[in-house]
Amino acid sequence: MKQTVSPLSQEEIARLEAQRKWVREHYESNPEAAYSSVAGKLAVLNSIIQSGWVESHETVKLQSLGVAFGDALAQDLELIWVTIQDEYGIDPALICVGTSVKVFPLTSISKRIERGETVDVYDLFGEACKAVAYAKSQQG
Repeated sequence: MKQTVSPLSQEEIARLEAQRKWVREHYESNPEAAYSSVAGKLAVLNSIIQSGWVESHETVKLQSLGVAFGDALAQDLELIWVTIQDEYGIDPALICVGTSVKVFPLTSISKRIERGETVDVYDLFGEACKAVAYAKSQQG
């Protein structure tokens, strides 16, 4: 399976930012500052999910949660957003520069909610961080 990695296009940057904005606006005051930390990102995600503010059929909102989740991973693990194209399509993803590690956070929350699973953002984040650390350790 051949994958092509490239920088995000201006259109993708704008779409991801719109999705981030939707998540950030759940903070009543000073959303930019509240969203600036990993803890802030996870807290707003947890609030949105636990409050049931997004239903399983709301794909764009669910993927917005994935963008915020990806932002938390990127910030904590020093990953960068890129575009990955393969035979299945084109998707934003995270990479660890200098390795072959790739993370696709867009559907990490949505696929669980769509299956009717209970999502614990903090557990999911911890597991994702462990998986990325393990993948990095296997690079050489």
